[in-house]
Amino acid sequence: MSGPDEKQTTHFGYQDVPWAEKARRVRGVFDSVAPKYDLMNDLMSGGLHRLWKQFTLSQTQLRPGQRALDVAGGTGDLARGMAAQVGERGLVVLSDINGAMLQRGRDRLLDAGLVRGVDYVQANAEKLPFADSSFDCVTIGFGLRNVTDKPAALASMRRVLRPGGRLIVLEFSHPVAPGLKPLYDTYSFRVLPLVGRVVANDEASYRYLAESIRMHPDQETLLGMLRDAGLEDCRYHNLAGGIVAVHRGYRY
Repeated sequence: MSGPDEKQTTHFGYQDVPWAEKARRVRGVFDSVAPKYDLMNDLMSGGLHRLWKQFTLSQTQLRPGQRALDVAGGTGDLARGMAAQVGERGLVVLSDINGAMLQRGRDRLLDAGLVRGVDYVQANAEKLPFADSSFDCVTIGFGLRNVTDKPAALASMRRVLRPGGRLIVLEFSHPVAPGLKPLYDTYSFRVLPLVGRVVANDEASYRYLAESIRMHPDQETLLGMLRDAGLEDCRYHNLAGGIVAVHRGYRY
């Protein structure tokens, strides 16, 4: 497992920063974007993020009465969907390292009438504060790329899975459809920061988000990382021509 003793710097977008500093900078980004996070998701993706999350939820195989964990769950879209799957006899834990995002997620779920069967925990994905074999399914949606030590986070998520449980990673990835990459680059580095400036009054955070996507491992590399974390039967499914990918693996 990597760590600060072995790797003194890491990437924050296209910048190299001290290992210990990335979490602080990421926290600053999400403190800034939290109030407009849901609106910006709709604007940035043209609403497609809702379909990507619906596909992710279709992969959980959750049944009533089971337990699920949404890591880096932000404003709670996946947690809300899984709560419907497990019902009031089950449990969904919405976790996020960022207090502002977690509070927004809690408010949204309460507004949706979800009171029983949902818990909220501020937690670092690299060191999840749950017992071994606690959950039937763990999800992380658009959060892994912001984690400093991705192998540690994947190992931590595997650890809290029950035997037979599955980890599902929804994340931006690398376009594979012919001709898509230059269009996507133009959108990411010209349109996205502009929308961030106009709507959220924060161009820098959305430039970082675009850069963080480019620095995230591609589909095959992330697949290997899941296997290295001890997950089995790992595979992925490209969405939107590879702009987004859903990876999954099991703990047996």
